[in-house]
Amino acid sequence: MANVDRPNGLRPVGTGAGAPWNGKTNMYVVNVADDTAIFVGDLVKLNGTSGLVGESANGYDIEGIAEITQAAAGDKAVGVVVGFLPNQDNLMTKHRVADTRRIALVSDDPDTLYEIQEVSGGTALTAVAVGLNANVIVAAGNATTGTSGMELDNGSEVSTAGLNLQIRGLVKRPDNNIGEHAKWLVSINDHEFNVGQTGS
Repeated sequence: MANVDRPNGLRPVGTGAGAPWNGKTNMYVVNVADDTAIFVGDLVKLNGTSGLVGESANGYDIEGIAEITQAAAGDKAVGVVVGFLPNQDNLMTKHRVADTRRIALVSDDPDTLYEIQEVSGGTALTAVAVGLNANVIVAAGNATTGTSGMELDNGSEVSTAGLNLQIRGLVKRPDNNIGEHAKWLVSINDHEFNVGQTGS
């Protein structure tokens, strides 16, 4: 049976030690001048600054909270967006709209494992990809569901340390097999809080 094509970005599912993901996150801010929309499941990176004295977002004090922006292929990442504090001006908005200030909840533990779908087309990853590193492919998110369109690049898998993710294994479910649109377990390889490792 063919794998279902349903990209959702990265979804935290466990830890490298074999435990389930514990749901822990930290708050980060997306700057009002950032013209890129950010979605749940997006890989994000630090942008080098934080909330200023007296600044707030949707009624929350953001002074000193680190700012983030969407990560691209090859970027050092800080984590994955798993949600946002409510937008009190529009409670139906599930993602961070471009050019708005919003507080994101980010899974930033470098030991976290994530599920991500392999991109359509190209040459599908095989069993020998496990242990190698690979980049994300950035695609538009879904403004209705609020979910990311990021996928795993099946043309980037190498042992080079500076790639976004490390492939840890295939997601084991009856509806998932090696091939196009497969779902893989990955960790963030090039992480702000951990040195990127060479794949093997």
